Amino acid sequence: MYLLEPVGLSESDNAAYLALLGARKVTSAELAKLVNMSTASASRCLGRLIDAGLVARLRTRPVRFVPAPPDVAVEALVAKRDQELQGLRTASRELAQRLDETFPTVRAGLVEMIDGYEATTQHIAQAQLGAKDEVLIVDAPPYLDVTPVQNIQELRLLERGVSYRCVYDRSSLENPEHYDYMMECVRAGERARTLNAVTMKMIIIDRKVAFVPNVFGGRETSSALVVRASPLLDALLECFDWLWSKAVPLDGDSAAPRQGEPSRRDRRLLALMATGMKDRAIARTLGITERTLSRHIHELMTSLEADTRFQAGMQAFHRGWLRPSEEDIRA
Repeated sequence: MYLLEPVGLSESDNAAYLALLGARKVTSAELAKLVNMSTASASRCLGRLIDAGLVARLRTRPVRFVPAPPDVAVEALVAKRDQELQGLRTASRELAQRLDETFPTVRAGLVEMIDGYEATTQHIAQAQLGAKDEVLIVDAPPYLDVTPVQNIQELRLLERGVSYRCVYDRSSLENPEHYDYMMECVRAGERARTLNAVTMKMIIIDRKVAFVPNVFGGRETSSALVVRASPLLDALLECFDWLWSKAVPLDGDSAAPRQGEPSRRDRRLLALMATGMKDRAIARTLGITERTLSRHIHELMTSLEADTRFQAGMQAFHRGWLRPSEEDIRA
């Protein structure tokens, strides 16, 4: 890819601009020789570069042309293109709304099938990027990518202020990499909870459209059902709200401990213990041995003045250790 391709200029325009940067001040005929093209072609390139704000025409005889500084001109051009794209998005949403109002039967059915890995992932990514208010997720295996991957769209939307609520299947968090992905999203603003053996996986965007696998259970699937506004979507929303109410909050990592506060290690350990995971799974997630885990748990219970894990959980809850710290919120 050449320099000016992302802003819609041709390869010959790019060559002309780079030649101008080296020569600084040239006529159209001189530019034509520099880039090995006809004078007429060079003149057309100069016209497009002038329109883009990348070149200025000097009032001299003969007329000469000078390039604008790239750090200023290209940045302004990119900003203009972003503004145009945003205008296109707004216009497309308005057009879609008008079509819905005028020709309601033109829209696809209330439920449709997307088949194939690439088509499914593309539809889900595009739907997320169009979210305005809230995305609801039930995360559980099997995954389209066989193993879980980072939800890049979520991180971008959290920065934009879109709310994310996610319920995770406990077994999926036994994968250390997936746990780290989740904690990155939590630190960015995601509200996360966990449940044992969640099978009703789904993603719901702005309470208007949902994606669910065409098969629930232990086998992989590369297809998904798209459910639009309907009693079925209402049922999925009720299902999510019920799962959310039953799930255990996951508020893992904090930064360095303050007096009377848990350490990063203790907060993460508490979050994993709260899920009901077995020690072996917790140790695997943390990347430590079960013997080291037992020592950490003993130290944690001692600091909480607890004789049992149940007492430790109650003490941690009353002290607020199972809620995000100020560092979590700022992270």
